[in-house]
Amino acid sequence: VQLQASGGGLVQAGGSLRLSCASSGVTFRRYSTGWFRQAPGKEREFVAAIRWSDSSTDYVDSVKGRFTISRDNSKNTVYLQMNSLKPEDTAVYYCGARAYGGIGKNTDNYDYWGQGTQVTVSS
Repeated sequence: VQLQASGGGLVQAGGSLRLSCASSGVTFRRYSTGWFRQAPGKEREFVAAIRWSDSSTDYVDSVKGRFTISRDNSKNTVYLQMNSLKPEDTAVYYCGARAYGGIGKNTDNYDYWGQGTQVTVSS
């Protein structure tokens, strides 16, 4: 399973970005997917996840109401729409996937990872 994360960039506080996690070689609709982020000097932390079976979602409290995770199975892609961005959202964002997984909030809940995409929010 190969995952390709993209869509990061530099944006001012209050702005928006949409991250994409595209898969190849698998039937991605059978994979639960999570987004994590890692800021310099910090551990990788959970941001959002979407379950393969019913597209139920969960978010870390700090992004609730601002970020939305969704999936387009026809494109084998999971998205993270990020609105009202804050400087503290600055990090490298990674997507992870696990076949038939649940909504995992730990990195151990995922078997496959994309390479990461940098998000920088200026104040």
